[in-house]
Amino acid sequence: MKIGHICMKIAGRDAGKICVIVDTLDKNFVLVDGQSRRKKCNLMHLEPLGKTVDIKKGASHAEVVKALNSAGFETTERKQKAPKAEKPAQVKAVRKSAKKKAE
Repeated sequence: MKIGHICMKIAGRDAGKICVIVDTLDKNFVLVDGQSRRKKCNLMHLEPLGKTVDIKKGASHAEVVKALNSAGFETTERKQKAPKAEKPAQVKAVRKSAKKKAE
C-alpha cells in the first residue's frame, strides 16, 4: 500500500473507522491518520477501500481531514489535549536535628 490509500481499521480500539496512510514505516507497518488516531498501524489491521487521495508524505491532520472530506468521507474534530499544568514545587522536609544545629 502507498501513501494516500484510504483504508478502514478492522482491529483495535479504532476498528470501523476510516483512515489514510500518511507514511510507510517498513514492510509491515504504516502511519495512519483520519477518523482514527494518528499512529503506527499493522498492515494486517487495515482493509483498503480502493480509493486514494492526493497527500504528501507526513501530511498534517488538517491536510488529511481536508482530503477525506473532498473524497466524500465525513470526519469529526478530535478533542485537543489540554496543556499540562505546572506542578507546585516540593518543599524539602527539614529534620529536627538539622534545625537544632542551625540554632
